[in-house]
Amino acid sequence: MKLFSFPLASLEKAIHKRVLTLPSPHREWFTERWAQKPYKKAFVENKAMPLVTLVAKGKTLDDAAFAELLQEWEVTFYDAEEEVLRPLIQGDGLLQLMQKNLPPARAEALLAKLTQRRLPADATAASAPTPSPQAAEPTID
Repeated sequence: MKLFSFPLASLEKAIHKRVLTLPSPHREWFTERWAQKPYKKAFVENKAMPLVTLVAKGKTLDDAAFAELLQEWEVTFYDAEEEVLRPLIQGDGLLQLMQKNLPPARAEALLAKLTQRRLPADATAASAPTPSPQAAEPTID
C-alpha cells in the first residue's frame, strides 16, 4: 500500500531546475542520460520518488520504521545523481516545505545513503579485473 503520492510533474520540474545549476562534468553526464526515456523513468521511480517518500515519511515515522525503510531502499548513486538529489534532502525550491520538519538526524541518514556504495565516475575502470602482484612481477630463475 502506498501511503504517500507526490506529483510526478513537480518532482521532474525540481530535478530539471537542479540540472541547470549542476557543475560542468555532472551536468553533461546527467543531461545525456536524462534525455533517454528508460533512464528518466527508472531514475524517477527507483531513486527520486523513494527519496521524496522517505523525506515525507521521515517526519512522522518512529526511528525503527524509518531505519527499516532506508535499509530496504537498495540503490547505487553516481556522482551526478547525488548532486541532483542532494537539494531534495537539504531543502531547495519546490520541495522546501516538505523538508521543514525533517529531523536533522534523518536528513543526515538520507545524505549518507546518497554517498554510500556510490560507483566511481569511471565504472569501467573499476570493473576491470586487477592482476595479482605475483603475476605482475617477472620471476628471475
